[in-house]
Amino acid sequence: MAKYRQVHTTFWQDPKVLEEMTPEDKYFYLYLLTNPNTTQIGVYQITKKQMAFDLGYSTESINSLLHRFITLHKLIKYNEQTRELAILNWGKYNLHKAGKPVIDCVNKELKEVKDKTLLLDIMKHIPNDSVLQAFSRHVDDTHNDTSARSGQEKEEEKEIEKEIEKKKKKENPTAFRFYEENFGLLSSHLIQEINAWLNDFKGNHEVIIEALKISVERNKRNWGYAKAILKDWYGKGVKSLSDIKSLEIEFKKTSISTNKRVVRREVVPEWLNNNKTEEKAAPNYDASFEEEKIKLQAELKALDEELKGKGV
Repeated sequence: MAKYRQVHTTFWQDPKVLEEMTPEDKYFYLYLLTNPNTTQIGVYQITKKQMAFDLGYSTESINSLLHRFITLHKLIKYNEQTRELAILNWGKYNLHKAGKPVIDCVNKELKEVKDKTLLLDIMKHIPNDSVLQAFSRHVDDTHNDTSARSGQEKEEEKEIEKEIEKKKKKENPTAFRFYEENFGLLSSHLIQEINAWLNDFKGNHEVIIEALKISVERNKRNWGYAKAILKDWYGKGVKSLSDIKSLEIEFKKTSISTNKRVVRREVVPEWLNNNKTEEKAAPNYDASFEEEKIKLQAELKALDEELKGKGV
């Protein structure tokens, strides 16, 4: 019998898809909704290796995508022990109609679910009463079985959950998570490069994140730009955020000092202004004085000749 999975056209107008998801997120989400392992109830068994093989990604990338969809988007849950994945809003689009064939199929698949707690969040989005009742019966049965378990089994389960959380934190360090949330999916090569820089900076994720933040602020969302910043810092002996702040303060001081020197060179000395004033005054010398002098000399000469003629 052929299997079909519905993807509503409003998928592309969903605010979470439009505003919060990267292109890799959308691709991964469509895969989770339509891959061959999907079931009628929205809970199915699939390994990380299978997902990596189908999508052509590394296992590390699948780990990162699962972590983002569980913690950031809150759209799925994944049981590491049973390898079961639950799509939490599955019922909203796939369980709104229910005839006898659908109910029979739902009951059959519910029996095969190993971790029945995965059904609880799916139930919140099931609009059909018949399907919801089928889910409730299986959850109630599981609750009764769980109540009968010994205290030792519960403690063992808590320990397993703690180990899973530790593993997630180890696999998704802060620098990697910041990159994925602001730049996109991490490739295996990029993971190796970031790890190498973390070794150079003694495991200080804050330094790597600061370089990535500067890249985002300057609208240079690429690893090459961030790496150039890290090279500059490493060459200057940066080891922490405080070292980066010190470099910024020193740079500002240097910039202010340079600007002051430029201003001094543009100031004209006072004595130069005085000389220019004198030079400008020279062309404005009053020529009438010379004319008066020549006229007076001529009159004196004429008077002198007149006196000589009179025998004075």
